[in-house]
Amino acid sequence: MANRELELNSGMRCAKYMLIIVSFMFALTAILLIMVGTTIQAIFGDFSLFIDGHFSSPPALLIAIGFILIAVATLGAYGAVKESVMVINLYGVCLFLVFILEVSAAIAAFVMQSQVREMLMRTMNEALANYETDTNVAAGVDFMQSGLGCCGVISPDDWKDNYSPNNNMTHLDSDDVVVPISCCGSLAEDPNDNNEVNCLQPYEYGCFNKMSFILSQSAMLIATGATTVAFVQLLGVLCAFMLAKTLRRNKSIREARRWQLQQSLSVLISGGKVGLPANSAMCGYQQLENSNVLGTQEPYTYTPQSPSVN
Repeated sequence: MANRELELNSGMRCAKYMLIIVSFMFALTAILLIMVGTTIQAIFGDFSLFIDGHFSSPPALLIAIGFILIAVATLGAYGAVKESVMVINLYGVCLFLVFILEVSAAIAAFVMQSQVREMLMRTMNEALANYETDTNVAAGVDFMQSGLGCCGVISPDDWKDNYSPNNNMTHLDSDDVVVPISCCGSLAEDPNDNNEVNCLQPYEYGCFNKMSFILSQSAMLIATGATTVAFVQLLGVLCAFMLAKTLRRNKSIREARRWQLQQSLSVLISGGKVGLPANSAMCGYQQLENSNVLGTQEPYTYTPQSPSVN
């Protein structure tokens, strides 16, 4: 009996610690998801001029999933410490719901990746066309060109029709195209005016390929990260339900053995005889039997022992 009880306690302890470790791993995964989501959100924020609004949904969803997963992992650890089958089952259900959210984020990221090139070609050409009329657009384009070391959409020639200093020139060669200062890899002061600078060498390549690479890789990172975590989380759901089943079975066995021990102690205390409960139907039969036995006895006759007085 002692060995069985020790094995039972060992099984309960193993299931409890396993669930705590799984919950801790999910908490670490949630922190990684939050970091990835915030990083991609920051990248999309820097280039928000060239990105449509719905592109910010997958990283925002990834951040939300991270915070939800931290709460769910805390719930799982609490259920393991308290050995609560109900809380552990709730933990498994919550993990499954988070799994659905992660699959949704992955699908949205894959769809977003297929739309990157078409979106960038449209938004970047619109930005170059409005470069001189909108200061916010000019700041966004300058940030992109100086930060990525590029010029124009496909090449510096894109500024021929979008930059006013080129309007008065005819038959411009590629080397003669005037570009904004943010396109220049190297600058030199104008000898005629110290407050002006001249562009010695503009960047050779446009920004389209670099922007497409950044956004495509960001979308791919969201998709692959969410998919990987989702399938690992599906294993966590199965693990949670299996641990809940194990805890329920071990608790049932423990209660059954406790009841057997109480019955054994009752037998020992009563000298080997276990009395029936007061409300048992057998008590009525025993009382009826006793009354029948009393009824078959001969009537008792009183005989005085002292001598009679005549």
